[in-house]
Amino acid sequence: MPAHDRIALVTGAGSGIGRAAAHALLDDGWRVVLAGRRADALQASVDGGPSRHGEAAARTLVHPCDVTDPDAVRALFDAAVARFGRLDLLFNNAGAGAPPLPLDQLTAQQWRAVVDLNLNGMFWCLQQAFRVMKAQSPQGGRIINNGSISAHAPRPNSAPYTATKHAVTGLTKAASLDGRAFDIAVGQIDIGNAATEMAAPMRAGTAQADGSIKVEATMDVQHVADAIVHMAALPLQANVQFMTIMATTMPFVGRG
Repeated sequence: MPAHDRIALVTGAGSGIGRAAAHALLDDGWRVVLAGRRADALQASVDGGPSRHGEAAARTLVHPCDVTDPDAVRALFDAAVARFGRLDLLFNNAGAGAPPLPLDQLTAQQWRAVVDLNLNGMFWCLQQAFRVMKAQSPQGGRIINNGSISAHAPRPNSAPYTATKHAVTGLTKAASLDGRAFDIAVGQIDIGNAATEMAAPMRAGTAQADGSIKVEATMDVQHVADAIVHMAALPLQANVQFMTIMATTMPFVGRG
């Protein structure tokens, strides 16, 4: 597909959902900034795409960044603007969990690491996206936060991840309201059991609320990437405020 003028920035683009989203956006003609902690993983996301991404080098920028560092995040967004001139989309995706431990056994470091990445890092990225989108002409843009199914319901022994993902929902709502005056549309995608490295335990058997271990259904991560492209393609006059995309038979709806 021919390139168009829209610019996207994807955090956590070195693997999983972030990598799939970056590939899908490139397929759709976007210019894409790939951000993450490891330069080699980011470059693998560019090099390891389907053959049709061979012409995409001119439409990509690889920029290693630790999103828990607000100064590094500002530098990331400045680099995106320096390369491409503006920013139309942030897929605010970087995140991780703590070891699956009872909450009374978590260390302070384990708790703080998840909060710093999943909540603080998401805020620093959102803040810099607002700075850029408010200042550019034409003004505005779109932000899609990765919330997760855990923004609605916990898994056993997941207090840090669940707490931060619930907090992301509040951040999405607040940013959506604050962005109205500047034509910034903020939404959230809540993903359940996409078949990535993170979901590998689901296919091997994972703990359930009743204490049992069960294999759970997963879905192709491409369905998530396609959903993100759909949300991103809307005009700024329309917004998917919240989307839940999940493996149809995973134990989420109802009583398990």
